[in-house]
Amino acid sequence: MNTLKTALLLGLLSILLIYTGGFIGGSQGATIFFLIALAMNFSSYWWSDKIVLAMYRAQPIEEKSAPELFRMVQSLTDNAGIPMPRLYLIPDMRPNAFATGRNPNNAVVAVTQGILKMLNTEELKGVIAHELSHIKNRDILIGSVAATIAATITLLARVVGYSAMFGGGNDRREGGNPLLMMILAPIAAMIIQMAVSRSREFQADASAAQLIGSPNGLASALRKLEISAQTYPMHGGSSSTAHLFIVNPFRSSLFQNLFSTHPSTEERIKRLLAVH
Repeated sequence: MNTLKTALLLGLLSILLIYTGGFIGGSQGATIFFLIALAMNFSSYWWSDKIVLAMYRAQPIEEKSAPELFRMVQSLTDNAGIPMPRLYLIPDMRPNAFATGRNPNNAVVAVTQGILKMLNTEELKGVIAHELSHIKNRDILIGSVAATIAATITLLARVVGYSAMFGGGNDRREGGNPLLMMILAPIAAMIIQMAVSRSREFQADASAAQLIGSPNGLASALRKLEISAQTYPMHGGSSSTAHLFIVNPFRSSLFQNLFSTHPSTEERIKRLLAVH
């Protein structure tokens, strides 16, 4: 199912790019953007994880610098029956984490400096188990591709807007509405993120609790992470990657909350504690 979703998302990206090229440069623009779409599809599949890691200046963690973390992850991956992922550190004191990669054999778990300092061992184990569950459930490719596509859609809306401002675009005589695209494109990006994120968060929470034999560590971690995200939201990176994180690290407006990429933390904790 995730493979089908990935193919549909890449197809949507191609259509949007070709449409934008036609708006800016007619048939020649559409042809150029079709070639760009092919390149984007290739890079989204093979390098979406590297793109996301670069957004947050994440650096590989060496085992000798964090032996306890490596032992924890190795123990959990052994129990989950998946390969040991590469570990990356995000230089940000706001506590959060995400997993990315094409498949379990090419997976990455990225944690911020803040989460290593804020959470105790059981809480951190719950967070790591959640991210490993995303890897085991093969959520990571669709999540990484969706992040790339959401960022691309937002960029396309700006390109179309600037083109319209400076007199470009054949859609003016063909009845197109660049203002409408500028409004709808970011909404489309949020819907794409929401579609691939909400249900999988509940599933990863449940899988994590099963993996470590208790929901308490993850439930406690989610409480702390939500309070931190609301008090000290992240300013760097891109909101197009919000769905990758265990909790949304960005402050959302009332409008954005309607298209939230995550179910409410309160509901996640409620479900966790009810099942176990």
